[in-house]
Amino acid sequence: MEAWLEEEREQLPLWVPVALGAGIAAWFSLPNRLGWLAFCSASLALACAALLLPSGGRLRRAVLIGSMMACFGCVLIWGKATFLGAPPLAQAVFVEVSGEVKRLNPVPAQKMSRMLVRPIDAPGLPPLIRVNLDDELTPAGLGRGAVVRFRTRLMPPASPGLPGGYDFARRAYFDGIGATGRVLKPIALLRPASAPPPMRERLFAHIVGQIPGAGGGIAAALATGDQGAIAEDDAEAMRRSGLAHLLSISGLHVTALIAAVVFLLMRAMALSRRAALDWPLMLIAAGGGALAGIGYTLLTGAEVPTVRSCVAALLVLGGLAMGRDAITLRLVAAGALVVLLAWPEALVGPSFQMSFAAVVALVALGEHPRFRGFIAAREEASWRRLGRHLLAMLATGLVVELVLAPIAIFHFHKAGMLGAIANLVAIPLTTFVIMPLEALALLFDLCGWGAPFWWLTARALDLLLLVAHGVASSPWAIMRSSAQSGGIFALILAGLLWCLLWRSRWRWVGLIPAAAGVAMILKSGPPTLLITGDGRHVAVRTASGGMAILRERAGGYVRDALAETAGYDGMLEAMAAMPASRCSPDLCAVRLKGDGRNWDILVTRSSARIESGVLARDCARADIVISDRFLPVSCRPRWLKADRRLLARTGGLAIDLEVPFVRTVRSVDDEHPWIAWSAFRPRRSSQL
Repeated sequence: MEAWLEEEREQLPLWVPVALGAGIAAWFSLPNRLGWLAFCSASLALACAALLLPSGGRLRRAVLIGSMMACFGCVLIWGKATFLGAPPLAQAVFVEVSGEVKRLNPVPAQKMSRMLVRPIDAPGLPPLIRVNLDDELTPAGLGRGAVVRFRTRLMPPASPGLPGGYDFARRAYFDGIGATGRVLKPIALLRPASAPPPMRERLFAHIVGQIPGAGGGIAAALATGDQGAIAEDDAEAMRRSGLAHLLSISGLHVTALIAAVVFLLMRAMALSRRAALDWPLMLIAAGGGALAGIGYTLLTGAEVPTVRSCVAALLVLGGLAMGRDAITLRLVAAGALVVLLAWPEALVGPSFQMSFAAVVALVALGEHPRFRGFIAAREEASWRRLGRHLLAMLATGLVVELVLAPIAIFHFHKAGMLGAIANLVAIPLTTFVIMPLEALALLFDLCGWGAPFWWLTARALDLLLLVAHGVASSPWAIMRSSAQSGGIFALILAGLLWCLLWRSRWRWVGLIPAAAGVAMILKSGPPTLLITGDGRHVAVRTASGGMAILRERAGGYVRDALAETAGYDGMLEAMAAMPASRCSPDLCAVRLKGDGRNWDILVTRSSARIESGVLARDCARADIVISDRFLPVSCRPRWLKADRRLLARTGGLAIDLEVPFVRTVRSVDDEHPWIAWSAFRPRRSSQL
């Protein structure tokens, strides 16, 4: 072991942020303070055990530092959640709010704005709420610093409706948002905005006004990171084609800006003989690039992905200024460590995971001797050089797609299959054509001469959207999967990190857990039964492999959530039309197959009163009873009663009748502070 660690001594520091992230992930995964304390105690016990190993060995130091960092990571996120988070609203309320507008984000694609408001003289409300405001209700003079009064129905930030769904409540807690709602008529402007809109909002409005149509939203997103003006069909095409990363301000945008500034400064200073001979050109250019990167980060709102990219870029510039090889895995590890120390909650978000996974994969591939030899400069014909560069781009795209696929499947239940091909065109087009043209258009707008550049930018954006829609229309564009457990995801991630961070032949041992996780995903089938957290919406897997939904009039959001969780890409049928179902206006009985037997499912579908004797008889005949109401004690199914009381404790359910097995949104003893338990407290119904 010591000999192997000596061989890998250069790679050992890379595991410091991994150990810190393991502690943070443990806090998010374990349900309550007993589990958090147990993890910290186990980490400290492991550190104590490491002291029993021979002194001076690398194994002793590695285990000691790793276990201490894991404990520190759990304590770090626990402390931040305790002292800096915003507790959610206890329960939904209708209220008249008077408050100061802290931020106003227009969303032209949905004809509304998202408004962050700090309530005034409202001790019963959270310190910050987010409400949606329709454009037709927006008064003149509304902006940051304005004081408004309006009526709204405030609710706690939404938890996932189904297992594996997006947890907005968790993000809102760390963002300081305690409630959400929609502004109702009328809205009164008590005091107009005291300051002009921030530069980001003015830049966003200017770009959207210069490029009408679909391209304007893309152009505004490339410059500001605000995707509110992108039409939903264009956004979906970008996601399906693997080009969605272009829309968020991340490493590509920050790198392109800093590289352009450094290039221009180097060329401008080289025009002076004295500067070229006597000045430290790289140091000055790196300083200018750093200032440009910091300014761009502040301009775009200093979101976590942008700050993360800026930190990494500053580390690169520092390495270049000192004449060091800056693009290394140690740089990536340093950037990850800085982000986790400042924003530990970012670890569980797809943005952090996908961006760092992609960078680690690219740097690890670039450090491989064979790949480095393949892309090294050499004397050859131009067409061979071009072909070699295209093959290198395709290889890097495939590697990134393979590494990001498990992350995309875990968070979004689908992964792009043709993203490497689409990025062959999209990344050069965006980096070398669209962004320079947009920068020139903004520059010449200062003199009123930017129209020709805006026209060229619009044509280039049309080409980008053509690529996105063309790739997205392919039936092989994405691979869908049902929602996967965190254990499978952790297994794959651990295997990939083992393969990417080590350098000796033992690195390939990581393929075993990674392959095992992939095999579990391929083997796992879609759930037989899906139940949303409120109990109103139920979807079942039909005998033909399709999906049927209880309420035919369910909205598009609910239908999409059910289909994505099941990994299904077709139309949802009506449960009442299934041959194996018998439905009345109040109840629906369905017979499903699983585990070598028939399962009888009973679902309530109305709010009408059901005679207690009839309900008790039907419950006794069913294996599973589902209801959005509080069912009486006399309702006793043979296997599971998923009524309002149970769903208030567990959230939505995904049931696989082949095992059988039940997955829940949360455990019944979950103590994470963003869960508003009082909002889920069941209320007895007088109808039963």
